[in-house]
Amino acid sequence: MNQQNQRVQMTPLGYRQLVDELDQLEKNKRPEAIDRLAKAREDGDLSENAEYHSAKDDLSALEGRIEELKDILARVVVVDVQKAGQEMVGLGSVVHIEVNGTKHEFTIVGEWEADPAAKKISHESPLGKALMGKKVGETVEVEAPSGVITYAIKLVK
Repeated sequence: MNQQNQRVQMTPLGYRQLVDELDQLEKNKRPEAIDRLAKAREDGDLSENAEYHSAKDDLSALEGRIEELKDILARVVVVDVQKAGQEMVGLGSVVHIEVNGTKHEFTIVGEWEADPAAKKISHESPLGKALMGKKVGETVEVEAPSGVITYAIKLVK
C-alpha cells in the first residue's frame, strides 16, 4: 500500500492541532505571504530582487505545508483514547517505565504528533512499537545503537 492510501492514526488532540494549524495557515499566513510577494513584485527588476525571491520561496513552502496537512487530514483515523484503558498500552496511553533504575513517563501518540522533547513518542518508533499492547509488569527490549535496552512497564494511564 503506498503512503497516499495509508491511514494515519492520531489522538483527538493531535488531530485538533493539525486542523488548527491548517486553519491558521490558510486564513492568516497565506494572505500575508501573498501580500508580501505582491509588494516585493512592485519593487522593480525581479531578477535582482532578493525580497521577491525570498517571498516567492516562502509562499511555495507555505503552500507545500498546506497540501501536506490536507493530505494527512484526509487520511486520519482519530483513535478513541478512552477505549485504550489502563490495562494495555495503546495510542493515547501515558506509560510510566523504568530503565536502569531511572523512571520515565511517555505518551504514545501518532507519528505526526510525536515530540520527543515533550515526552510524546510515536507508536511507530522502536520504543513505541515495543510498548504497544503490553501491560503493567511486562518488560520490553529495544535495540539501540548502544545495544539492547530493557524497559519495565510500571503504570499505564
